Amino acid sequence: MIIMMNAPTADQISRVMDKLCQLGLDSHLITSSDKTIITASGNLSACNPELYERMPGVDKVVIVETPYKLVSREFQQNNTVVTVGDAHFGSDSIPVIAGPCAIESYDQLYQAGVDAKAAGAAMLRGGAYKPRTSPYSFQGLEKDGLEIIKTVGRELGLPVVSEVTDPRKVDLIADCVDMLQIGTRNMQNYVLLKEVAITKKPVLLKRGLSATIEEWLMAAEYIMSGGNNQVVLCERGIRTYETYTRNTLDLNAVPIIKYLSHLPVIVDPSHGTGSWRWVTPMAKAAIAAGADGLLIEMHPCPEEALSDGPQSLTPNNFAQLMEELEKLSTVLGRSLHKNNKK
Repeated sequence: MIIMMNAPTADQISRVMDKLCQLGLDSHLITSSDKTIITASGNLSACNPELYERMPGVDKVVIVETPYKLVSREFQQNNTVVTVGDAHFGSDSIPVIAGPCAIESYDQLYQAGVDAKAAGAAMLRGGAYKPRTSPYSFQGLEKDGLEIIKTVGRELGLPVVSEVTDPRKVDLIADCVDMLQIGTRNMQNYVLLKEVAITKKPVLLKRGLSATIEEWLMAAEYIMSGGNNQVVLCERGIRTYETYTRNTLDLNAVPIIKYLSHLPVIVDPSHGTGSWRWVTPMAKAAIAAGADGLLIEMHPCPEEALSDGPQSLTPNNFAQLMEELEKLSTVLGRSLHKNNKK
């Protein structure tokens, strides 16, 4: 059960929570700048929602059957729109985030940003901290990389997103980027999810490589229950028995998420396929399935990339993809977001 309160006093909140306690229900208080919510779980059979609706300060009571409460359509029917700069995820326009997997130098990221912006990308991506399977692989430029993406983003007028991997570094990274990315390996790092919730910054939450849709939504619930509703979900492929591609891109997830949740969902066909050859067709398939945006790896010189070169598009490949996406979006009655800042 979710109890929404309109500018309640401390005494009104206390009365509601005391009532829930009397019924043996577990309650949790969520506050943000514009709303106060109390969630209650347990045996709700003896609980009459109308009783709470008549209590002072209570605006609305919603019974939610799913384990994920705030993320569900039952809680909110209208789509959440997450705004980052001029990009709106969850609206009729389709933003594309582009850039290299890892920040290697200022010159590399600046050139990637110039090429991404020229093709119409809404945001620039780049990893400063890189969680790699092998401890001997390139781990990123760390703090120096953060300064680079912060500088390049401001110089080009592009919002930037980078991955956060350590709860202790959330504030540091949040000061340098416009959107925080939770990577697949950290989708169920609940300490990290709680920390990014506190920042109130937009969060890009990637699906775990072996996570079910429900587990993915429960991870989003951690962020929303911490008072941050600016969550964008990202399907990036899951692990299956297929070895021809790096992962199996689960496009079923797009319409399913949009049915179950009000949160926007985008697709990463780069990690979903692992090969630049399949990025363009799967990017178009994702938009056709209803995705609210795309995350594309693009590198000025993929053959020299320190991370994920085989799945990275060249600037020319990316520009061609954007042209094709613009035509497809029009056919679908939507529009491809274009960053028009000079």
